[in-house]
Amino acid sequence: MRYIRLGSSGLKVSRLALGCMSYGEPGLGTHPWSLPESESLPFVAQALDLGINFFDTANIYSLGTSEEFLGRALRKLTRREDVVVATKVYEKMTDNPLSGGLSRSAILRELDASLQRLGTDYIDLYIVHRWDYETPVEETMEALHDVVRAGKVRYIGASSMHAWQFAKAQHTADLHGWTRFVSMQNHYNLLNREEEREMLPFCRAEGVGVTPWSPLARGLLARPWDTESARTAGDPIQERFYGPTERADRAVAGVVEEIAAERGVPMAQVALAWLLGRPAVTAPLVGATRAVHLQDAVAALDLELEPSEVARLEAPYVPHAVVEYV
Repeated sequence: MRYIRLGSSGLKVSRLALGCMSYGEPGLGTHPWSLPESESLPFVAQALDLGINFFDTANIYSLGTSEEFLGRALRKLTRREDVVVATKVYEKMTDNPLSGGLSRSAILRELDASLQRLGTDYIDLYIVHRWDYETPVEETMEALHDVVRAGKVRYIGASSMHAWQFAKAQHTADLHGWTRFVSMQNHYNLLNREEEREMLPFCRAEGVGVTPWSPLARGLLARPWDTESARTAGDPIQERFYGPTERADRAVAGVVEEIAAERGVPMAQVALAWLLGRPAVTAPLVGATRAVHLQDAVAALDLELEPSEVARLEAPYVPHAVVEYV
C-alpha cells in the first residue's frame, strides 16, 4: 500500500479508501443489495490486511447501520488511532421536518448521532454530503468550524456540488478565519469526466484532496457492458447517471475491456489505474462485496498505463449533462 497526504493537510491516508455503502442492514434505507454485519466484517479485515487505513461511510447509508457495522468492526480489528474514519451529513434520517440539511442544529445533532453509532469520540473527516440550498453557507461553515474546535472532528470535507459552491464555501471560511474543507468527494470516473472542467483544477490550485466516488461507474467499468448483477438490477441511480450517454459510455467500457485483455488483467484494474493516474486524485473510494474487488483495487496501484493506452481510454468520451446531486 502507498500513503499520501490528503490535499495540503497533514492527514496521511492510503491511496485507496474502502467505501462502506455496501455494508448495512439490507432492509433499511435505499440499498437493498447491502450486506449484513456478518458478511461485512471480512471486508474491513481484508482492507486492513492490505494496508488500507481510510474508511468512508455516511449517516444515511442503511439508515445508520453502516456506521454501526464499521464502528464495531474497527473496534474489534484495530486501534482507533491507526485508521482514518470519514462519515457524512446532509440527508434526511427521518420524516421529521427538522431532519436533514446543513443547519447548525442538524450538524450538531447528526454529528453526535454518528459518533454514537461509530462508537468513537471523534471523526477524522466529516463531510457535507450535498450542498444545502436552504441554509446560509455562513451558518454551515461556522457550525463545522465549531465542531472542529470542540475536538469532535479533525478535518472537514465536501462532496458533489458545483465548483462555484465549493469556492463560495472556502471563501466564506477564509473571510471569517474558520476551518476550510481539505477534501472533495466527487463523481469522477472514465464514464463521467465533467469534473475536469472546473472542480479538479480548483482543487489542485487550492491544495484540496480529491477522493472520487463510484470510480468504476457502479460496476459498468468492471465487467462487460451487458452483464447484470444484483446491484444493477435494483439501482435506478445508474440509469440516471449513465443512461442518457449509453452509446458513448459503452464505447469507453469497450476500450477498458480491450486493454484489460491485452494486459491480462481484470477491467477494474485498468479503470482504477487510469483514475489513480489523474494528477488531482488522492484516494478513490472502492466498494467491495467480493474479496477479489479489493485485490484488484490494490493491484491497480502497480499498473502503469502507457500514454497511448490513456489516449485510447479517453478518446470515445462525449460531454455529459450536469447531474444535480440533490
